[in-house]
Amino acid sequence: MMSTTAEYALRIMIALAEAIDRDSGVLTAIDVARETRVPADYAVKVLQSLGRAKLVRGRRGRGGGFRILCDPKRTSLLQIVDAIDPLPRIRVCPLDRMEHKTHLCPLHSEMDHIMEIMEQRLGAMTLQDVIDGAPGGVLCKEEQLVKVTVGARK
Repeated sequence: MMSTTAEYALRIMIALAEAIDRDSGVLTAIDVARETRVPADYAVKVLQSLGRAKLVRGRRGRGGGFRILCDPKRTSLLQIVDAIDPLPRIRVCPLDRMEHKTHLCPLHSEMDHIMEIMEQRLGAMTLQDVIDGAPGGVLCKEEQLVKVTVGARK
């Protein structure tokens, strides 16, 4: 399945894409960590990886932070995942069984098919699609959360 690092990268890229219209398009690593609920140290590592992939740019010092470099309307979720930690596909039998040398068993064939579908879905959706599909923004700030009490009313 998708790694935690890849999911964190998606959260971070969405936060940076949402920041384009506010905050001068720049978020500090601390802002990113807070908005995405990614541990701060981990967020920095993911931001560095996204920088190496030329998806974001960081600037140190006063007024510094991270800015998205890619166009959210043209950048698929799969491009981000592939840049950070591509989805694992099953090409050979993980059990190394002789009878599965020429084709995968039904279990591993189905698992690989699921990954193929995931790749297709991620490839068909852009960062902007995610943002546009979430009323009020994808990533809710703490103060925007509404407390809901579940229980029987009398």
